[in-house]
Amino acid sequence: MKPVVKLLLAINLLALAALAFVYPQPMVGPGKLIPGHKQLEGDCFACHAPLRGADSLRCVSCHKPETIGRLTTTGLPIAKPLTATPFHQKLVSQDCVACHSDHAGVKRYRAQGRFDHALLQKATREQCQGCHQSPTDALHRQISGNCNQCHGQDKWTPATFDHDKYFELDRDHNARCATCHLRNDYSRYTCFGCHEHSPASIRREHVEEGIRDFDNCVECHRNADEHDIRGGYGERGRRRHGDDD
Repeated sequence: MKPVVKLLLAINLLALAALAFVYPQPMVGPGKLIPGHKQLEGDCFACHAPLRGADSLRCVSCHKPETIGRLTTTGLPIAKPLTATPFHQKLVSQDCVACHSDHAGVKRYRAQGRFDHALLQKATREQCQGCHQSPTDALHRQISGNCNQCHGQDKWTPATFDHDKYFELDRDHNARCATCHLRNDYSRYTCFGCHEHSPASIRREHVEEGIRDFDNCVECHRNADEHDIRGGYGERGRRRHGDDD
């Protein structure tokens, strides 16, 4: 490299270094702070640790975790909380910069990208409706309980539950969820919610086929077709329990 070129590069570097000291905000700052942090425009180390960048420990010196979502930094009640239930108190660690940024206005300071539910305590992850509003479509209006019965916490769609894997909701079983799942308890079901399926009639028909164990209906029956039976109706019953009749 020619000496003249080296000299020009050195002058440019020195000029940039001098400008960074004289005008740090336009030269180094990535953008304006949010209005609430405006008073910190000239105090970088209020939020940044030397050589380490933004430091969450400095965030919580002003934003007390126990009051986030409830009180402002001046101690006044928040009139309109962002969520129905303040959840910052339920985080496994106070890692503010894992979700928040600054230097580009209030839109950047809000949580960036997809929220990682693993940051929440396990018990809080079970309380979806504390932060999320329940869907109002015809299906979800029938359902109560935790969303993770069907949905994951990484993506809302597609739902992971495949009802046909257990029982096909065909022409004769297009019923309300509560018909089979009493009190919206989806860990259990009953087939005795229909007038054709009384315990007495079910017992009588199954005993005639030599079947004594008929509590778990979907173990054999997959839909409304009485001939579409896992393993064969009478054959399965006799193989398991013996043809005593």
